[in-house]
Amino acid sequence: MQRSDKINYLELPSLDPAASKAFFSAVFGWRFVDYGPDYLAFFDAGLAGGFYRATQVATPAQGAGLVVLHSNDLAQSLAAVQAAGAVVVKEIFSFPGGRRFEFLEPGGNQLAIWSE
Repeated sequence: MQRSDKINYLELPSLDPAASKAFFSAVFGWRFVDYGPDYLAFFDAGLAGGFYRATQVATPAQGAGLVVLHSNDLAQSLAAVQAAGAVVVKEIFSFPGGRRFEFLEPGGNQLAIWSE
């Protein structure tokens, strides 16, 4: 049974859902279920969700929340996202509690990866 009043699902816009699917499958091993060309549900991501085709994407500069993933090896994660076509928009920097970097995935969304 699902728990009430908890974040259960996250939907993100994507300029190119197929490109987002390919990226997150290759880099993070997320699984997907396609619901046509304009919506893809994802699983094995820590939280279930989906990508929907949109003409705008989620970036903090546009007022969107920032999705932050965790990594046990930040340097390896940085190399993996770059190899899969992400554009790094903030190089690795320190903050209280750890370090992180931010990137644009091929569908256009800005995300971050952090590590202790």
